[in-house]
Amino acid sequence: MMVTSAKGALAKAIGRAGGGPDRAAGRPDSPISTSEATALIVQRNYIAYRSGWWIFVSGFLEPVFYLFSIGIGVGKLITGFTFNGEVIPYAEFVAPGMLAASAMNGALLDSTYNFFFKLKYNKLFDQMLATPLTTTDVARGELAWSLLRGGIYSAVFLLVMVAMDLVHSWWAVLAVPAALLIGAAFGAVGMALTTYMRSWQDFDYITLGQLPLFLFSGTFFPLSAFPDWLAAVVGCTPLYRAVVLVRELTTGSITWASGVSVVYLVAMVLVGLAIAGKRLDRLLLS
Repeated sequence: MMVTSAKGALAKAIGRAGGGPDRAAGRPDSPISTSEATALIVQRNYIAYRSGWWIFVSGFLEPVFYLFSIGIGVGKLITGFTFNGEVIPYAEFVAPGMLAASAMNGALLDSTYNFFFKLKYNKLFDQMLATPLTTTDVARGELAWSLLRGGIYSAVFLLVMVAMDLVHSWWAVLAVPAALLIGAAFGAVGMALTTYMRSWQDFDYITLGQLPLFLFSGTFFPLSAFPDWLAAVVGCTPLYRAVVLVRELTTGSITWASGVSVVYLVAMVLVGLAIAGKRLDRLLLS
């Protein structure tokens, strides 16, 4: 039923565009709009995942468990850290870092493992390209779905932070858009990298990069805890830039570092989408 409904939505797009799925005859004359294409792919993913609601719940609980175990548990042993000239409790220090890290993890899960399965195994994207959708539409639609999923996680996690009295600034309302930008950045890069994957074994490289990013991102302790050379390296990593952005928003201590983080993450989105689109053209249209 789920597959039938999803195909039905795409079939309607063909009818509205006035084109057919015949690849030999070329692309349909009147491609659908970007927003409509994105909405169709998001709708397809919603239909496919709505019976697996427990997957969404598990994705939200992971950072909450980290917050309780590390932020609250270890926080009993640590008074706090200095951030932008102010000492803040350990739980308030860790919570925004977990929000940024969960945005990264959620985006990478959708844009790597799930994306690879659709690309290589069930050939979903080949079916989509039999409609007026383009490879760029596919990349944007898949990224939009991961952002919708990540946005729900981020909003609920922020409410948990508010309920635990870990937020003391109205700037925190921008933490959800910030988390969406983080998810877009890592999702776009994740899709681009996935197009180069040949088998499931290649995903060991993703884990090899993801784990050090998580541990050495300033989430659990400040940059000053590292040797100078390592601090300089960590300061250039994408998750550190994401953690700085969210932490400044939730604490209300805004500096130029947030602007640097925004530019950094936007550049990741643009580069990742450009590479993913070109790679999908080569893999699916050649």
